Amino acid sequence: MDAVTVEVIRNSTEYIAEEMGIVLRNTAYSPNIRDRMDCSCAVLSDKGELIAQAEHIPVHLGSMAVGAKNIIEYLESEGVEIEDGDVIIVNDPYIAGTHLNDITLLKPIFYKGLLLGFVANKAHHVDVGGSVPGSIGINAKELLQEGIVIPPTKLVKRGKIDGEVIKLITSNVRVPKNTVGDLKAQIASLNVGAKRILELVERYGYECVLEAWSRSLDYTERYLRAKIERIPDCVVDAVDYIEFGGRLININAKIEIRGSMLRVDFTGTHEQIDAPLNAVYGVTVASTSFALKAVLDPELPMNYGFFRVVEIYAPKGCLVNPVKPAPVSAGNVETSQRIVDVLLKALSEIFPDKIPSASHGSMNNVVIGGKSWAFYETLGGGSGARPSKDGVDGVHVNMTNTMNTPVEVIENEYPIVVLEYSLRRDSGGAGKFRGGLGIRRVYKILDDAVLSITAERVKLRPWGLKGGLDGGAGEHYVVKGSGEVIRLSGKDTVYLNRGDIVVVNTPGGGGYGKPEERDPYMVLEDVKDGKVSVKSAREVYRVWIAEKDGEFALDLEETKRLRKKYG
Repeated sequence: MDAVTVEVIRNSTEYIAEEMGIVLRNTAYSPNIRDRMDCSCAVLSDKGELIAQAEHIPVHLGSMAVGAKNIIEYLESEGVEIEDGDVIIVNDPYIAGTHLNDITLLKPIFYKGLLLGFVANKAHHVDVGGSVPGSIGINAKELLQEGIVIPPTKLVKRGKIDGEVIKLITSNVRVPKNTVGDLKAQIASLNVGAKRILELVERYGYECVLEAWSRSLDYTERYLRAKIERIPDCVVDAVDYIEFGGRLININAKIEIRGSMLRVDFTGTHEQIDAPLNAVYGVTVASTSFALKAVLDPELPMNYGFFRVVEIYAPKGCLVNPVKPAPVSAGNVETSQRIVDVLLKALSEIFPDKIPSASHGSMNNVVIGGKSWAFYETLGGGSGARPSKDGVDGVHVNMTNTMNTPVEVIENEYPIVVLEYSLRRDSGGAGKFRGGLGIRRVYKILDDAVLSITAERVKLRPWGLKGGLDGGAGEHYVVKGSGEVIRLSGKDTVYLNRGDIVVVNTPGGGGYGKPEERDPYMVLEDVKDGKVSVKSAREVYRVWIAEKDGEFALDLEETKRLRKKYG
């Protein structure tokens, strides 16, 4: 087969995954999938090997390389025959690879009786039962407290939805209407994906498509090996920490490069804990593959060929490869972020001019719900400053790639009013290049509810590089109707009354380079834009900004004097 045909089929397969995502988003019921696009789609081989993926959520996509194989192995071990028209449902994190809220659907594609491959999607359902609305709370001690656990089960049998399975699931969730609607949207997405794959086969032929897929995997493997071979053999390591209950829980990572081989070893990482910060192995694989691909080559086609080259080891029973029934809901959203950070810190020894300062490093999860409703969103923050550019303000980073929830949607769908949505002045780490700013989001609650917040970088601020200062820490609190202020640690579940106000301040990114090396005119623009205060301009950047009648002006002579005095 010629290379052009291989590329046409590869790109067509990738777009099929993209179209699946469009269908899922456009037909979903819940704002979390419909508006935030907290979902991912992929095409896999008959063995469950990743062939193509859409540009969706990194923690979803990377885990599919583990989850699909696990699902197929589970069904084989149970003697379950996969038939044309079936759709398998699963959310067990120790099989599917993330957490219970992420429900995975897998549909086989048959062509003239032969199994060609699978289409799959994973979507975050806001509530799957458990002890708190939204199913993500810091007090869970075991998996069952986080919600209903679904092993690989046929949701659709030969094209017909099994109503008894639907009934079993909806009897265990708080908003069954959204659950049913979102599951049907996932099924519709798979049906479109399977249809498009079969159209591809009709056009190019069964053997031709399989060969193109195989060669795409081979190409990624060769490409990645060639990239790694250019790096001198080395061993680097780093450690970073998860914040929990006044303790710091360590994550250790060692990266070893030998020839065309790359191995990541998490030996030394803290043992699993009786709290939902454990990250199942699928999450660890997803986080590791994201960090490596981002640094080695963002343009690298992502498929199973990557995993032929990279070895990922995490000892059984540690925080990043726990043993069932350890709870894992927050490991998917927060520990995943820290895995990326620790790997980037290690890689900065190999690529000192390529790695940015630390980003806000949290999904900043906010879950608010009552007896028959549940609201969930993740919030962005500041990305780390880069060797030649400022960080980005108010953006999702690393393992999340969702949108925000529009204020209009929140206020229309839930008993919540959004009082403020803004960037946090002075939250970006100072430097020659400034870290991105964090976000301030303020909610007023119009009904009695439960708040569960799961966030990071409240104690340990995002680190700067090359003399850059750390980004601002996260800060979260509740203002009661009485005026009492309840400070939150970043991982809390608290009861709310009608009229209470929730304030979420997300971290900023770390700075890069010394603050006094920043161009004074860039500091002036930051002050004019409200990103840096006059006080910080003078005391941190050593830039003299004069203010009069709301207008700002740069005094270069005074700036030179300041920088000489403190330089």
